[in-house]
Amino acid sequence: MYRPGASEVPESVAVNIRDRSYTIGALVDIPGPGASGVLFAHGGRFGGHTLFVRDNRLHYVYNYLGTDHQLVTATEDIPAGHNVILAATFDKDGEEAPGVATGILSLYHGDHKVGEGRVKTQPGRFTLAGEGLTVGRDSGEAVTDHYPGHAPWSFSGATLHRVAVDVSGAPYIDLETEAQAMLARE
Repeated sequence: MYRPGASEVPESVAVNIRDRSYTIGALVDIPGPGASGVLFAHGGRFGGHTLFVRDNRLHYVYNYLGTDHQLVTATEDIPAGHNVILAATFDKDGEEAPGVATGILSLYHGDHKVGEGRVKTQPGRFTLAGEGLTVGRDSGEAVTDHYPGHAPWSFSGATLHRVAVDVSGAPYIDLETEAQAMLARE
């Protein structure tokens, strides 16, 4: 779990979502229309993913290697209230190539589904620049050009309490790296 205001989390310790299903959930208090900005961002312009609010709607972008910005947008405005959960869930249903997971990304307000789209995920780390993971803003090279406002696209107009990332299924294992590590021990 990551909390807003905490320092950026390097990708080497950020949760591993490669080649697996995952859910990103943000707990927020929304007094009314006007909430805007980044809830969660991991990576940067050459690959990453982000959950954010723009025009009173929840959005998710999976930026595949900087070449394919896969945007999923909610069909309903975010609800006002206390302890509102805004979430994105990726359900892996196949592979396009080894390590390139494919599946359905669904957006939720609580347990109410408000959008979905097909996405593919990249097999390796999101960036070489070490932009890491941020909560409540995107302080590196932007994952997407779809953000509202200006850098660092801080979440505002509501209170962001926390963000949690949950992974399920088998984790991605880089067999080449594993083999090199085993050989180095001998």
